[in-house]
Amino acid sequence: MQIDFANLQYQYRLYKDEIDKAIHTVLDKSNYIMGEEITQLESSLEEFSGASNAIACSSGTDALLLAMMALGIESGDEIITTPFTFIATAETIALVGATPVFVDIDEKTYNLDPKKIEEKITSKTKAIMPVSLYGQPADMLAIQSIADKYNLKVIIDGAQSFGSTYKGKTDSNLGDISTTSFFPAKPLGCFGDGGAVFTNDEALAIKIKQLRVHGQDKRYHHKYIGMGGRLDTIQAAVLNVKLKYYKKDLALRQEVASKYTKILESKELITPYISKETTSVFAQYSIRVKNRDEVQAKLKELNIPTAVHYPIPLHLQECFLYLGYKEGSFPISEIISQEILSLPMNPYVSGEEIEYISKHLVVIKETNAFN
Repeated sequence: MQIDFANLQYQYRLYKDEIDKAIHTVLDKSNYIMGEEITQLESSLEEFSGASNAIACSSGTDALLLAMMALGIESGDEIITTPFTFIATAETIALVGATPVFVDIDEKTYNLDPKKIEEKITSKTKAIMPVSLYGQPADMLAIQSIADKYNLKVIIDGAQSFGSTYKGKTDSNLGDISTTSFFPAKPLGCFGDGGAVFTNDEALAIKIKQLRVHGQDKRYHHKYIGMGGRLDTIQAAVLNVKLKYYKKDLALRQEVASKYTKILESKELITPYISKETTSVFAQYSIRVKNRDEVQAKLKELNIPTAVHYPIPLHLQECFLYLGYKEGSFPISEIISQEILSLPMNPYVSGEEIEYISKHLVVIKETNAFN
């Protein structure tokens, strides 16, 4: 059996006629930058998310940069975030001159642990940046309560979680600013790089739109130091097609996750924990295993692809050694990073493939390869 980890080709073929037509419409008009498809996409994203403003941009990384630039985050400021995430979360904090201050994660959800935030707040703290890891929002009520108490901003790194919910609201409609990524392998992906910024603050939305085009408030009049952060029109055209089917794709993702969980939990494997207050879009379906290298090797022999998100927590990355953290600083993040293993996850993983993957995982477990 040959199993595709992300199944991007299958999805393209599924919507090929509509996607090709949308791309050729852009080509025929040759309006490659800020064409009408951008406005259409932003309107559809607002409707889907419930947020008052959706601003399309060039990537999920640039979405975080735009968020911090709009809030005036600068050198000397501190932002509290998680060390168990993709590097863009903390990398962008450093790029604007601020300092990422890490807080360990909850052992069940792998998201920022609110109970550990307050002890890290100083006079330099300007914001909290939770990550909706693997597609599930963090405990936003607790985090927002802390932010309100200390007059801090909340920026949600929702690169993996567009369409997820917390207490019935999408995580694009929480915090002061929320961001997402449309990288091809994300639950809603384009055919290159892309992202979006969401906010219910009208003044922030206006500023983000200006920052996205080099700080312009009108052509060649630059109110701010900005960036070239526009989403190109072809990517917007692709997303306009895929967004129409996104609710269906999310339902299929959750169905795939449920099938995995039903089999694997019955064999006492550690499967994703989803809080009762949240829904996950399952950007990844990640289990925990001991002896991960050996397990991966055995699965590879069986043509079962896997991935590790993420093998080295950020506080131990060479680029962040200047922060002064060391091994043992965030023990839960370090344990999870050594045990986490992502299985094939996309809307089109078949029941037969899930059975095949699960069966062989159980066999490996029963031969004590997890110990």
